[in-house]
Amino acid sequence: MMKNSILYPTPHQVFKIWGGRRLANIFNLDTTEKVGESWVVSRHHDGPSRVNGESLDRFLDETQLPYLVKLLDTSDNLSVQVHPDDEYARQVESSSGKTECWLILDAKPGAGIYLGLKEGVSKEDFSKALENKDNLSGYLKYFPVSKHDFFFVPAGTIHAIGKDVFLAEIQQSSGITYRVWDWNRLDDQGNSRELHIKQALDVTNFESDFNSIDYFRHSKASSHLSELVTLTSFKDFEVRLVQNTSGGELETIEKTRFHSVLVLEGELILGDKKLKSYETAIIPNQIKMDFTCSQETKFLHIL
Repeated sequence: MMKNSILYPTPHQVFKIWGGRRLANIFNLDTTEKVGESWVVSRHHDGPSRVNGESLDRFLDETQLPYLVKLLDTSDNLSVQVHPDDEYARQVESSSGKTECWLILDAKPGAGIYLGLKEGVSKEDFSKALENKDNLSGYLKYFPVSKHDFFFVPAGTIHAIGKDVFLAEIQQSSGITYRVWDWNRLDDQGNSRELHIKQALDVTNFESDFNSIDYFRHSKASSHLSELVTLTSFKDFEVRLVQNTSGGELETIEKTRFHSVLVLEGELILGDKKLKSYETAIIPNQIKMDFTCSQETKFLHIL
């Protein structure tokens, strides 16, 4: 890849039993299977995006793209799960950890997410509930969601995305997930999914300060009237929402990593390339990129 090339990746699609039909429709997929995730910017070996038919990890290394951008569409609850931080993941999995964040793009009335533990839930309480195969939803905080809700989900946070939610997820480029509970579901062979109880108890943050709404940096993106708002900043990614503007220049940061755009609504013009909803571009940090768009355009800028 030329040093100053802009990349326009094709997503890697992930078929999930809990997925819906929205992503298949968005990307014109010829399939009747449920698509749960579209990895729109990914160099991760589990599901790299592709550029001109080639895997994105052939173009960029992990220092240039330490984050992963997904779209998720759910028709059922995801498993209750937790991800390790960098230190634990390096020692146990030889991987980076997995901190992530979510921007809700659409949700049916009453849909929501499970995020964090209720006040007073101890490690002992939780461990006993797991042994008894109790319904764990009673131990988790539940937040009804609607379009524009934003949440930061640090490593060590117990969580589960509920059914009927469509969201954008930006995360560290890691596939390490410890499944805690799967709603006592069985597959078509009558088997339950593998759980990772020991690891989950090792990494979960039970202290109340790590399970508060402030810790999750909840905000309502629609309440921001400015043209650009930083939704969150983390060592491996910064996420900005750009809206209500006719154009400008994409700011960069003094790092080696590339930055990306994901169009959410309308059309975005980068140079001579027009991106429509849910299309992406990956841009070298050295390039000062001008953009134009209509007043109806919204896009995420990930640095």
